[in-house]
Amino acid sequence: MSSVLPSRIYPVVDAAHWVGSLGQAGARLIQLRLKDMAMDALRHEIREGIQLARAHHVCLVLNDYWQLAIEEGVDFIHLGQEDLDTADLTAIRASGLKLGVSTHSDAELERALSVAPDYVALGPVWPTKLKKMPWGPQGTEKLSIWKRRIGDIPLVAIGGITLARAPLCIAAGADCVSAVSDFIRMPDPQAQVRAWLAATAPVVSV
Repeated sequence: MSSVLPSRIYPVVDAAHWVGSLGQAGARLIQLRLKDMAMDALRHEIREGIQLARAHHVCLVLNDYWQLAIEEGVDFIHLGQEDLDTADLTAIRASGLKLGVSTHSDAELERALSVAPDYVALGPVWPTKLKKMPWGPQGTEKLSIWKRRIGDIPLVAIGGITLARAPLCIAAGADCVSAVSDFIRMPDPQAQVRAWLAATAPVVSV
């Protein structure tokens, strides 16, 4: 387990109430990805997410909104490559925010490493219907290559990952596996969290 990331599973959610629900089930690292919201509603969701995260011992990651993450005191900010063009990395670091960065290619990995991230995300590992991407599936072999290159920096696998596929990512070298649909689109999201925790738990030798 990484000293930076408190869990091997990393649900990505679209509303603050999920932080409480999945946190109650045992998720300890959750990303809040909010889209197309007015500023007042956005700030309200972030504050609710923080309160629920603290109540359930969750490390909360906010996607994109680095200024609000600084202002509200979120644990982590996650930035895509395009966000690196405009984010004030000096301000982010000065605030104590930890930083995760998305990567999809060798060039993007080099750029991510240049900003000393607290984790690197690689995707999509498998095809994903969640959003259109210009990159094809990376595959688990790419996870192994990435992990050898980044060493002690935690590696997060994302994109098309299911309960059955999660252990394959861990075996390939990922420190953590992330998903959206395989948590919040399931009939029983809390049971799904528990199943992912069991599937990715370290093997104890006897």
